[in-house]
Amino acid sequence: MRQATVYIDSEALQYNLNRVKQLAPTAKIVSMVKANAYGHGVKDCLAALSETDAFGVACLEEALEIRELGFQQPITLIEGIFSADEMTAVIENNIEVVVHHQVQLDWLHAHRQAYIAKNLKVWVKLNSGMNRLGFKVSEIIDVIHALKAEGFTCVLAMHFANADAENHPLNEQQKNQFLQVKAACAPIMASCCNSAAIFKWPELNFDFVRPGIMLYGASPFADKSINELDIKPVMTFSAEIIALNHIEQGESVGYGSTFVADTAMDIAIVSIGYGDGYPRAFPKQNYVAINEKPTRVIGRVAMDMIAIDVTGLDAALGTEVELWGKHRLVDDVADANGTIGYELLCRMSARPVRKKI
Repeated sequence: MRQATVYIDSEALQYNLNRVKQLAPTAKIVSMVKANAYGHGVKDCLAALSETDAFGVACLEEALEIRELGFQQPITLIEGIFSADEMTAVIENNIEVVVHHQVQLDWLHAHRQAYIAKNLKVWVKLNSGMNRLGFKVSEIIDVIHALKAEGFTCVLAMHFANADAENHPLNEQQKNQFLQVKAACAPIMASCCNSAAIFKWPELNFDFVRPGIMLYGASPFADKSINELDIKPVMTFSAEIIALNHIEQGESVGYGSTFVADTAMDIAIVSIGYGDGYPRAFPKQNYVAINEKPTRVIGRVAMDMIAIDVTGLDAALGTEVELWGKHRLVDDVADANGTIGYELLCRMSARPVRKKI
């Protein structure tokens, strides 16, 4: 059997959740499990996150999967509902919605009594400069006052565009607008901190924090490693060596013959490729780990195979190769690929076998 495997470390996930609790001890935690728990598999992650206060997802289908798995914590649809007919399922399953435009408010008003009777909160999104979703400052104060007058319990919510950037001017603009609206709508619950903001601005943790990537052991910062942040990788992605070759100086490897050996060397073929979710376009040299030691990937990544340099290494048929995990961080693989760890984790294919450890 082909051995491309994704291992999910439940203890590491629990460790990272506890790290959020340390950083935001007075806030409730809305653990983001959208996009199949950032590619980690909702079914494999929810039990380890059972002590979270709530879950955050992108759409109703993701919320209903959580309910079908038996978890009863509050769930927030961070993009709200996409059609009026979803409101019935939302109320029946005790799911809370974000509202970010007038049509969603109309759908909410049409189900006002049932929504309030379930004691569900309405998350009202402020567009403070990211310009994706939300009401502008000139609109949102009136929206919140109207909702509160009708009996809704509101949470003022916002999302930072540059929380990972140290001195971006938009950060102060977004903070100031959020605090302005919060003061104008007091008393009101508030939530604006994603993973990066949880680390940077503890004074903004307020009532709810919304950790995402930090739960899964990847860094929200380009210039800080997970070791500096004291979080642990949850996913280890591995495959096995299926062939060993010796090549001479001047021989090439793989499609396009892009790698040409400058000396005699030993190479191994590993049963992994872009068909499994391993990235192909590496503008920088990429590495894998064998027995905790880094070794370079050579030639082009194919759909089902890669070649690696095993000269001088203890490599044999069946030797496990870590593509990313504890010794080759997904953030480093992403950097070599010109992307971010989020993308690599989220675009994992269904081919690798998944195992909890």
